Amino acid sequence: MSAVQSAVSWEDREAGENFPVALRLLPARHREHLHAVYGYARTVDELGDSFVGDREEALIRFREETSSIWQGAASGVGPSTPVLRRLAGTVRACSLSQQPFLDLIEANLQDQRVERYQTFEDLVGYCRLSADPVGRIVLELFGQSTPERVALSDKVCTGLQLVEHLQDVGEDRHSGRVYLPQDSLGQYAVAEADLDAATAGAALRRCVLAETDRAEEWLKEGAALVGQLSGWARVAVAGFAAGGLATVAALRASGGDVLACDTRPGKARTAALALRLLVRGRA
Repeated sequence: MSAVQSAVSWEDREAGENFPVALRLLPARHREHLHAVYGYARTVDELGDSFVGDREEALIRFREETSSIWQGAASGVGPSTPVLRRLAGTVRACSLSQQPFLDLIEANLQDQRVERYQTFEDLVGYCRLSADPVGRIVLELFGQSTPERVALSDKVCTGLQLVEHLQDVGEDRHSGRVYLPQDSLGQYAVAEADLDAATAGAALRRCVLAETDRAEEWLKEGAALVGQLSGWARVAVAGFAAGGLATVAALRASGGDVLACDTRPGKARTAALALRLLVRGRA
């Protein structure tokens, strides 16, 4: 059985994301391309999180096969894994760069070696590999990538990654990882053992809410990107940013108790925030 075949099916996880992966409003061609990118990203994550065996080796093999999409373009020799064959069509149709895809693999390789981040800045450095490449791919996919837009996209994607880490504190702890910065845990007198409880204590709730505030700042700054885009790209990116902001609201509504509460945002709230971002961007 191949590394990819043994990973958990990425399709099962799409419905639980904070943001609409391929908004129903988008034309079919854009939805197909976004699904191809999402399938790749989820496969990489599952190899890093759930593969039974040597995960580093599996990721390195997948990296080599990923590179064949670009290296094999001239020779006609491409990948054999279905998710990569699907991605290859999107890469060709949209002239996508290779590096963001390799960065996503590098983030998962880092996960095999690094389980704690001392400072918020260290965590943001990880997000540059684990989250920001997705936004860069999306901008290229819609043909609207510029240095200024990439900088704003990075803020949105880092914000999305930060709120996801906050939602998954218990799950990540169970897998041996802690994405709350160590200096934040120390500032609020949170012991790592507190992350094993069924309900978050007062100190952990304060820490989570403070980190939620930081994530919101990144999302709000990055949301200015919506106003710089045109066409369907505006709709897609508004959906991503709105998903992050809706998650911020859900985290606050939980009082920071991410161990006991479901902090997935409601679809109605996400849609309302996306519409607000679209209207604001047009203004």
